[in-house]
Amino acid sequence: MPPGPHDTTRDSQGFDESRNVVTDVLGKFVPQWLARRAISVRVETDRETYRVGDPVEVTVTLRNGLPLPVTIATPRPRLWGWSVDGDLEASDEQVYTGDAPGTLSFRAGERKVISHTWDGRFKRVGDPTRWVEPEPGEHEVRAFLALDGDRPADAVTIRFEE
Repeated sequence: MPPGPHDTTRDSQGFDESRNVVTDVLGKFVPQWLARRAISVRVETDRETYRVGDPVEVTVTLRNGLPLPVTIATPRPRLWGWSVDGDLEASDEQVYTGDAPGTLSFRAGERKVISHTWDGRFKRVGDPTRWVEPEPGEHEVRAFLALDGDRPADAVTIRFEE
């Protein structure tokens, strides 16, 4: 039997996504300038201080602050992202995601929560590709909606110690 409109699945972006046709339709009527302002991003880590080599638990929360559904149009398939010290997904690897636009729908007041474990190392592409530990000191973990220009984002500073 095919999935129904309220069946829950995990999508390619890491969300436990249950489709809601009403949300998808109504959310498209909210202007993009308003929808973009309605979504807030919060990033948290499980601790503020880590030993070099420790994994970092990252939790990203996206929240629709409006009492009505919204749909955000992204210029490419990536809907959201995270970075460490400006390196997307803690890597200097160039990632091609394609040119097709994406959409992210929220019910009225909905929160989407994504949890990810970063192994605490940076990927450095080259010959050979290698994974390096961060230098001791402060590092910025950032999460954002994958929009061009001014986009909802949040950052937290963590510290690595030897």
